[in-house]
Amino acid sequence: MCDEKNMTESGAERDRLKKPSKSVCVYDCRPDRSATPARTLDIVNTDYNGFLRALRQEFSLSTNETFVISTTDRREIDQELYKELVDGKTLHLLKSVNQQLSMATQERIEYLPHYHTLVQCGMYEYYASEGQKALPYAFAELIDNALSATGKNTGIRRIEIRLLFDESQGGPAVVVMDNGCGMTSKQLNNWAVYRLSKFIRENDTFHSENPGYERPSPVPRSLNSDISYFGVGGKQAVFYIGQSVRMISKPAGSPDVHEFVMSKEDFERKELNKEDIYSGFIRNRKPGDCSHVNVGEEQFLQSIVIEEDGKESFTAVVITGIQTEHVTYLKQNFTLWTRELAHTYHYYIHGIDGNDKRKMRETDNCSNIDIQISLFERSTRVPRVVNLREVDNDMQTLYVNSSVSTFEFKATGARDSLVEGLIRYHPFLYDRETYPMDPYAASAGPSEDEDEDCIVLNPEGRGKRPIFECFWNGRLIPYTSVSEFEWCKRPKKGAVPLECYNRISGVLFANDRFQVSTNKLTFMDLELQLNDKDTIFTRVHNGQEQRVKIQREFILWLKECHEHFDKQVMFQGFLGARTREDVPKRLQSPWAQFQAIKWDGKTYKKGQLVKSVKTQPILFGSIVQFLLYGDHEGDVYATGGHVVITLEPKELYNEQRIIPIFKIDRLATTTAIKENVENELAKLPDRLRVTWPEENAWVENDARPAGTPMGPIKVEVLNKNGESMSRLPVAGNSKKLWIDLKVIWHSPKGDVQTNSHIGVHSTKWEFWFKTMENLSKLGLYTLHLQTILSDNSSSEWAGKKLPNYTLNFSIKEGEAVSFMLGIISSPVHVGVPFNIPLDFRDEFDYPTQPPCGIKPQLECSSLKLSYEGIAFGTTSVIKNVMAMGKISQQNKMLTVKVHIPGLKQNNQSLQILLQPGPPHTLEVFPDEDVSIENGTPANFRVEVHDEYQNITTHPKLVVRCQLLGVPDLPVDVVDCSNTGSGLMLTKPLLLKTVNTEQTLTAKFNIPSHRTVACVERQLRILPSSRIARLEVYRQEEDSDDVMVLQNSERINWTAGDTLGNLHFRLYDEGNRLVPLLPKLTSKIKVNWTAELNAEELSQGKLPHLCVPSQAQREHFYDVSFHDQHTVNMSFFIVPRPDEPERLRVNLSKSTVKMGEFLSGNIHVEVIDQYGNKTDCLNAESVKTLSVSGNDLDKEVLAIEWQANIVKLSVCRVRFMAGSLGPRELCFKYQNMKEFVRIEVTAGPPAKIILLEKPEMPFQIMNGQGLDRQLVVQLCDQWGNPSPDQRFVIVMKTLSSQLKIKSSVTSQPVDSEGKACFILESISGPKGEHHLEFGGSFGRKAIQGPVLKLNVIPDPNKPVELFIEYDSAANLCAGDVFPVFTVVVMSEEGGPVRNICPANLSMLLWKGLASGSCPPSTATALKCSKRKDTEKDECFCFRDKQIPELVGKYVVQFVLALDKTKHLWSKQIALNIVPNKAMKLAPDTPPSTPVVSNCNIRANRTLLCSLNLKIMDQYDNAAGEGINGKVVVTVKGTGDMVVPLFENGDKSLSYSLTNGEALITDLVLLENSPGLDGAEYILQFHPKIQQTSDTITPYTLPFRFCNDAEYQKVVVTLSKKKDHLSKTILMYREIFETNVQLKSELECQVRDASQKLNELKPELIKSGIEISELTTVSAIENLINSKKAILTKMKNQPRRKCSIPDPFKGSAHVLGKVAHLAYVEEDDAAKVISWHILGDMDCVVTETTSAAKKIYDDTQGRQQVIPLETVFWRPNDRPLPHIRNGSSLFRPLGNPVFVKDLLIFPEHVESCNKVFATLLGDTILIDDLDSANHYRRGVVQNKMQCPTLLTRQGERIRSNGKFGGLQNKAPSIEKLRGQVFGAPLPKEYNHTSLQIDLLQQYRVAMQKASDVQSEHSTFLQYLQSPPMKQKRQEFQQHEEELRELEKTLARTPEKTSLAVRVKRSLGPETPEPSVPPKRIRRKPCKLDS
Repeated sequence: MCDEKNMTESGAERDRLKKPSKSVCVYDCRPDRSATPARTLDIVNTDYNGFLRALRQEFSLSTNETFVISTTDRREIDQELYKELVDGKTLHLLKSVNQQLSMATQERIEYLPHYHTLVQCGMYEYYASEGQKALPYAFAELIDNALSATGKNTGIRRIEIRLLFDESQGGPAVVVMDNGCGMTSKQLNNWAVYRLSKFIRENDTFHSENPGYERPSPVPRSLNSDISYFGVGGKQAVFYIGQSVRMISKPAGSPDVHEFVMSKEDFERKELNKEDIYSGFIRNRKPGDCSHVNVGEEQFLQSIVIEEDGKESFTAVVITGIQTEHVTYLKQNFTLWTRELAHTYHYYIHGIDGNDKRKMRETDNCSNIDIQISLFERSTRVPRVVNLREVDNDMQTLYVNSSVSTFEFKATGARDSLVEGLIRYHPFLYDRETYPMDPYAASAGPSEDEDEDCIVLNPEGRGKRPIFECFWNGRLIPYTSVSEFEWCKRPKKGAVPLECYNRISGVLFANDRFQVSTNKLTFMDLELQLNDKDTIFTRVHNGQEQRVKIQREFILWLKECHEHFDKQVMFQGFLGARTREDVPKRLQSPWAQFQAIKWDGKTYKKGQLVKSVKTQPILFGSIVQFLLYGDHEGDVYATGGHVVITLEPKELYNEQRIIPIFKIDRLATTTAIKENVENELAKLPDRLRVTWPEENAWVENDARPAGTPMGPIKVEVLNKNGESMSRLPVAGNSKKLWIDLKVIWHSPKGDVQTNSHIGVHSTKWEFWFKTMENLSKLGLYTLHLQTILSDNSSSEWAGKKLPNYTLNFSIKEGEAVSFMLGIISSPVHVGVPFNIPLDFRDEFDYPTQPPCGIKPQLECSSLKLSYEGIAFGTTSVIKNVMAMGKISQQNKMLTVKVHIPGLKQNNQSLQILLQPGPPHTLEVFPDEDVSIENGTPANFRVEVHDEYQNITTHPKLVVRCQLLGVPDLPVDVVDCSNTGSGLMLTKPLLLKTVNTEQTLTAKFNIPSHRTVACVERQLRILPSSRIARLEVYRQEEDSDDVMVLQNSERINWTAGDTLGNLHFRLYDEGNRLVPLLPKLTSKIKVNWTAELNAEELSQGKLPHLCVPSQAQREHFYDVSFHDQHTVNMSFFIVPRPDEPERLRVNLSKSTVKMGEFLSGNIHVEVIDQYGNKTDCLNAESVKTLSVSGNDLDKEVLAIEWQANIVKLSVCRVRFMAGSLGPRELCFKYQNMKEFVRIEVTAGPPAKIILLEKPEMPFQIMNGQGLDRQLVVQLCDQWGNPSPDQRFVIVMKTLSSQLKIKSSVTSQPVDSEGKACFILESISGPKGEHHLEFGGSFGRKAIQGPVLKLNVIPDPNKPVELFIEYDSAANLCAGDVFPVFTVVVMSEEGGPVRNICPANLSMLLWKGLASGSCPPSTATALKCSKRKDTEKDECFCFRDKQIPELVGKYVVQFVLALDKTKHLWSKQIALNIVPNKAMKLAPDTPPSTPVVSNCNIRANRTLLCSLNLKIMDQYDNAAGEGINGKVVVTVKGTGDMVVPLFENGDKSLSYSLTNGEALITDLVLLENSPGLDGAEYILQFHPKIQQTSDTITPYTLPFRFCNDAEYQKVVVTLSKKKDHLSKTILMYREIFETNVQLKSELECQVRDASQKLNELKPELIKSGIEISELTTVSAIENLINSKKAILTKMKNQPRRKCSIPDPFKGSAHVLGKVAHLAYVEEDDAAKVISWHILGDMDCVVTETTSAAKKIYDDTQGRQQVIPLETVFWRPNDRPLPHIRNGSSLFRPLGNPVFVKDLLIFPEHVESCNKVFATLLGDTILIDDLDSANHYRRGVVQNKMQCPTLLTRQGERIRSNGKFGGLQNKAPSIEKLRGQVFGAPLPKEYNHTSLQIDLLQQYRVAMQKASDVQSEHSTFLQYLQSPPMKQKRQEFQQHEEELRELEKTLARTPEKTSLAVRVKRSLGPETPEPSVPPKRIRRKPCKLDS
C-alpha cells in the first residue's frame, strides 16, 4: 500500500516536470506484409504533410504507392482529423479502408476519470438515497470534516453554516466554517484528490514527517470525531450542493492562509482547452488579504476573508453556484433539515446521554461542540439562526424525553468490532402511546384523527418500524436500521403483553470496525455481523458489563417497565361477548363488553354523559357499554378499547356511535355537556305558532254559536330559538314535517272526529288550513294540530312527542225562535210565588237564551195571576208567579196560558193544581178571659188561615201557648200541620207563691211562622193550699229568744264547733201556718246529715250541725220539703279560726347551693289547732321570732314583717359549711317551735379533682393507652361534687413532645359533675411528662389536677431494621446470595421477638439506591424458615438466587406493621458481576450468509462486521481482562472441498481484547474452491492463555454458490428457510408449552384431589361430618358458625387479671408474675394470688441488665426479678406424705402442689423456675381441718411440712402458724383484679383446630374446583378451531421447509432454471411487504 502511494505521488510530479510530447503508434497492416511490431512516429510540431512524409520514410513507401492511414475504427486520417490526434494514438497503415487486417494490433488507451466523476458524484450518490431529500446529509459530510478538524480542540468546537442567499451580496452561497486545526497546503492537496482516504494519504511532503493514521482510543458511544474517512464525502457534498467550492484554511502554528478553488466551470474550460483537468493552484496568502476577491460579484467573500484576522486556525468551505431547487428547499424547509442535522449529530451535540431535558446537565457529559446555522436572505430581513443544541424536536430528543427506562447492552465481535446499544421504553399513558411520532411521517400522511370511521385496535406505538437507529462513530447512518434481535423480538406468547414490544426504541452505536458507504448513508454489513452467531451480547448496567442471559434480562426489564410505567385502562363489569359488523370481517369477533372503565383515576360507567375529542364532528352522548377486542372474562387491564355511546340528544340523532376510548374528553364537565345537549335540543321542533289570517281568531275556551265557520288557519313549526322549520335537522336525513289537523267533538257518547286534514309546508304560506263550516253540534270541541313525519306519519321522534297545538272551544246554541214551558212543581199554593220554566230553542232546536226585552202575558180563569219578572240563566223562568183568590174546591186543576210576543211560536199553556196558601192569621176560641185555680189546666181551640181566609195546612204548623206574668210557667203546643186547627189543653198551673188572685196572659203564636200575628187571652189564677214556704230558726232550750235564719244568710261560727237547737215551720200559698203532721215532716230533708229523727221532726226540730274545722271558705246548708214540688230554705256558715296553737313555715324553695342564699323568702305564720291562720302576729313579732340551724350563717339572716300578707318573712338564709344533703331550720315564736328541712346542694364549681388518682408518676408504655378511663370530678370550694353541666373539662399536655390520642379532649361534665377521658395512646420521648385538666364556663376558668406520666419505651414497637450480611462476598450472576440476617429493633433498643416472619419481606430491584420507596416491579422474597441454631430475634433470608443479569441492584427489607404502615430498612446497593466465562458468542446471531466465488467482492463477503464476546452461561459479557485471538476457519462435512478466504488463507486471526473480538471484512477468495450449493460452517475459535477454562467456540453456517445468479436464488431461499424455521420454532414452542401446561394442570388436579383426600380423615377424626361439605359455601357457613362459637367462648365472662403489664414483650422481659400463669379453679386462683400478692406485680426478666433498665426507667418503683440470678434446681419430689412410692398415711382434702395447678401459656421452663422460687413446695388442700390433719401426719413422720393453703382461703405457714387476718384470704372481689386469670375452655382449642382444618379443606376444595375448571377449559382450547388451524399451518410449514431444503440441496442447473425457480418463489410464501427504510419510519395504522 505504501509503494502504491509513493508511485502515485512520484508519477504526478514527473508529469508536471516533463515537456509536452505527441506521438502515434502505426501498424503496417497491408496484406502482403508479415507481422511486424508497431512503429512510433513523433509528430510534435509536425503538420499533416510532414506526418505523411515521415510515414513514407518510416515504411519505405514510394511516392506512387497508394495507402490509407486510419484509426482503429477505420476512420481515414485527413487533414482535419489529424489535428484531433492525441498522444499515443494507434493507427493502421492499410491498402484500403475496408481491407481485412493481416494481423492483430494493440491500441494504448488512457482511462483517467472524466471530471464528471467528481462534479456529479454527489448527484449520483445522493439521488440514490431512497427517495428522500438528501441535502441535509450532504451538509453532514461537511460537518464530519469539521468535527474531525476540531477533534483536538480543548475549548469550544465551533462549527458554523452560513446560507448566504442575499443576491445583492453575491449569493447564493453556502459557507461552512470551523475553528479546527486547519489544513496545510499538502493536506489541502490531499483533500482535492478523489478517494484519497485517510489510511493512504500523506499529510506531509517528506516521508519522515508523516506519522501515518492512528486509530483513536475507544470512547463511550464511539464519539471520537474520527468520521472524515474516505476522501470522497466532501467532494460529493459540495458538488451536490453547488458547482464550485473554495477551500480556505489556516493551519495551527502557520502565519499563512491556503486557498484552493475547484469548480465545474474550470473543469469544462480545461477540457475544452485540452488542459490537464486534475491540476490547479493553491493560493498562499496572509490572513485578511482579499485582493483576489471580485467585490462586485462576491461581496460576501470579502467579509469572510476579513474575519480571518485574529484566528489561530480555521477552515472555511465556500460553495457557490447553488442549485435553485436547493435554495428553495433550504429556505422553505429550514426547520426540517436543521432538525435532521440535529438528529444526525445528536450525541455529539448533547453528550453520551443525549438531550434529556428531565435531568440537570452534568459537566462531565456536556459536549463542547457548538453547531450554528444561519440563513441570510436579504439585508433588510433578520437572519434566521438556529443552534443545533437548541433543537428539541429531533427524533433522538423525542426518544430520550418520552422514555422512562433504558436497557443498555453491548455486542462484541471479531477485530475489536463493538456496538453499544440502548433500548428505551415509551410507556402507554391512559389514552395514548408515548412512542414519539416520526416528523417525516407526521408531515407526510394524514393523521388518524382525520379518519373518524377507521377502527384502530390497540394502536401500536412503533408499529412496523425497526427498533434500532444506527450510529457510526457517534453520527447517524440514516438509511440503515436494525429491526430487532432474536432476544428482543416480539414473541408469539410471553410473560409481558405483546404490545409492550412496540413501545421500545433503540440506538446502536457502532465503532469504525463496521463498514459504511462512502456517503455514510448506509452500513455495509452491520446487521449481518450483529446476527452472526459469534457476536456476543452482554448487558451493561451502570457502566458495568454483566454476563447474564440477555433475553431473560430484557424480558425482566420489559416486564418491570410495563408494570411500573404503563398506565392502562381497567375494564370493569364484564357483560359478555358480542360480534360487530361495522369492522372488517376478521375483526368482527370476539368483542368483550364491559359496563365501566377506570381510567386516569376516573370511572366512566354506563349512562354517564361524555364528550369526544379529535372527532369530526365533536360528539356528545351517554355511555352504553365499552368494547375490548379479544377473549376476556371479568375485570381486565388494556391499553385501549372502544366505547359505544348513544348520541345526545337522542331526539336529534337517535343513533349510536363507536369511538376509541382515548377520544373521550377527560376535561369535559357534566354541566358543559348538558349545556351543549340543551343547545342541540333547541334545534328540534319545540312548539307550533298558530295565526288566523282573517283576524277571526278563536281563543282558548272560546264559545261560538252553532254553524259559525272556523278558519282559515296558518301554522308554523318553531324550535326553541324561535326559528321556523319545515323538516327535522338530522344529519344525513331529510325528514319533512307535516301538520295533522283534527277537530274532535266531545259528545256525551264519546269523542267524534268531525274534521281531519294534513297540512303540507309551503314556502309562502307555511302550513295552511281552509275554513271549516260544519261545526253545528253543541258541546266541547278540541282542535288538535300535531306535527308528524312525512314518511311514516309518526308523531314521535326519538321517543319524544313532536310539538302540537291544542285549542279547546265550545259550540253553543243560536238565537231563540221558539219556546216551551217546563214542568212546575205541583201543587201551587195561593199567594205563594212559583216559577214557570221557559225553554227557548234556536233554529237547530237547541236550548238557547231568550231574546232581550220579552214580556210574557199570563191568563187563568177564576184567579188573578201576577209575576215579578223573568230570570235568565241556563233555563229561563218567569219569576215569582202568584195566584190570588178564594178556593172553592181543593185540589182543582187550573189552566194557565202564556203568551210571549216576538217569537215565531209565541203561545203555550200548562195545568196547575192550586191549594191554600201559607199561614197568615191565627184564630183562638173562646175569645174572652178564663179563670182557674192555681195548679189546674186551661182549655182553648185554635185555627190557622191563609191570606184569603182559607184554613190552611203546612208542615211543622205548631201553635204555641205561652203564659206570661209569672216566671217559669209551662208552655203548651198543638200541632195543626194536617188539619189547620186543634184543641189546646194547658198543663196544670203551679205558681210558687200565690197569696192573692193573680192575672196571667196566655199568648198564642206559631213559632215557625213569625209573620202570623200573636193572639193573647187573660187568665186569672187563685191561691192553693199546698206548702209554699219553710222557715228555719234557732231557739235555745228554756229560752224564748228566737233567731230566724234568713234564706241565704251567712253565719260566722267557730271552726270545729257545733250549731244546735235549730227548728222549722211550714206555710201554704196564702202564708198560712200548716200543722206539722208526720206525713208532712217525713218529707223534710237536710243536706248536712242523712240520719233524721222522725219524732224530733214532728216537733219541728232539726239535727245538730257540726261546723267544719277549716276556716278557708263558707259552707252551704239546705233544709227542704219534698212533695209534688220542693220548698227549701238555705244558709251559709263561715268558720272562723280558733285560738293560736302552733307555727307554720312556708318555703318558696327547698333547695339551696352551699354558700349561696336561699332564693325566695320563708313565710312564718301562727295557726290554730286546725291549721287556720290566726291574726296574732304583728310588726312587733319580729323581735320575738328566732331562727337556728347547723352551719347557718346567722350574721346575714334577716326577718321582716310583711303587712300586705300579714306574715313574718325570713330571708338571706345560707349555709357555709358541712356536708351536702338535708338541713333542719328551727323557727321559735313565744312558746311555739317549728322545724323545716332544706336540701343543701353543692356550691358553685371551684376546683377539679381526679377520682381514683393513680400512683404518681403513672407508668405508661410509649404508644399505648391507659387500661382504664380517667374520671375527673367538678367540685365546689368545700370539695363537694358539683353537677354543673355548663362547665367543660379540657385535657391538655404541658409538653409539646407528648402526643395523646383520645376520643375527646374536651367535654362537658355529666349529671354527676364527672367527665371521663379514655387515653387510647400516649406517645412521647422517654421520661416524665405532665397532663393537665382544666374547666371553663364562659370566661370563668378553673384549674384542675396535673397528672404525672412516666413514658417508658415500648419494647414491642419496631422502629428499625438491622441488616447483617457478608458485604465482602463476590456476587456472581445466577449464584446464591449470602445469608441476610434481619433483626427488628424496638423502641427501647432491644430486638423484637414477636414478629411474624410472613410480615417481613426482602425487596430486590435493578437500579441505584435512591432512598425513595422501591419500584412496584421490585421482586419480593419471603423470609426463610428459622433453624434450630438461630436466635429467636433473627430472621434470615437464605438461598435467594442472584439475578442472572449483571448490574447494579438494590436490596431493601420491609416489615408490614399493619395494612397501611410499613417499616423500611436502609437500601443496600449490590453489584452483580458476571459468572464464569463459558462461550464465545455474538450479542445477536447474524442471518445465514450466502456467498459466491464471483469477481464481485460484495457477493463474496461472508461478514462485514461481527462483534463476538466471551460470555458466561447467562449471556453476560465475562471477558474482562481476557486477551488473545479468535481464529476463523471454514469447516465442511466429510471430505468436501473447503472454500478459502481472500488471499488464499484457510484461517484468519482476529485480536481478542477484554473478551471482545470484532470480525470485519471476512471475504472469500475470488474463484475460491467449494461445492456449489453446499452448506459450510464458519468456526470462531478463541485462543486464550490467561485461563485454563474451556471456551466454547462460536459457529456460523453459510451457503456457497458458484455463480451470482444462483446466489440470488439461494439468498431468497435462505431467507425463506430462515423465516420458515423461525415460524416452525414458534409453533413448536407453542405446542410444547401447551403440552407442558396440560401436564402441569393434570398434576395440579391430582395434587388438589390428593390434598382433599388427605384432609377428609383428619376432619372426620376431629368430629366433623363431611358428607354435607360438598361446596365451598357450605364449608364457609360451617366455618362461620364455628367462629361464632369461638367468639362466644371468648366473650363468656371469665376471670381476668387487671394488673397492667406495659413491660411485656420487651427485650429479655417475660412480663409480670400475674400474667405468666392461668389457674382454672376460682377458689385456688384466689388463695394462690393472695398468697403471693406482694409478688404479683413483679416483672420477670431474663437478664439482670433488662431488670436494671426497668428499675432505672421507673426510678426504682417497679420490683423486678432477673432469672439469671435465681437459683433453681429441678425438683420432681412427690408430696411429703409419699415416700418411696407409697403413702405414709392417708391424707384428707386432696392435697396437691400449688405449682401443679398453674397453666403456663408460654415460657414454660422459665415460668417453672420463677414459680418454684415464689411458691416453693406450697400445697393446696380442701379445708383447714384437712390441712391440720395433713401437717400433723407429715410432722409425725419427722418430715418438713411446707406452707399449706386451703381452697376456703386459710393458710398454715411452714412453721405451723395459722389463724388471724394475715392468714385469711379476702374475697376475690377485694383483690381488685390482682388475681390469676382463668384459661379459655378446653373446647376452645378443639374448635380452633376444627376451624383450621376446615379452612385448609375450603382452600383445597376451591383450588381443586379452579384447577379442574382451568383444565377443562384448556382441553377445550386445545380442541378449538384456532388450535387445529395452527397444527395444520405447522404441518404445512414443515412440508414447505422440507421441500425448501431439498431445493437447496440440489445442484443448480442453468441460469434459466434459477430464474424460473426464483420467479416461482413469490406466490409460495408471500412475505409481508417491507417498506423502504426511510418509509418504515412512518407510523402504520394497525388493525390489531
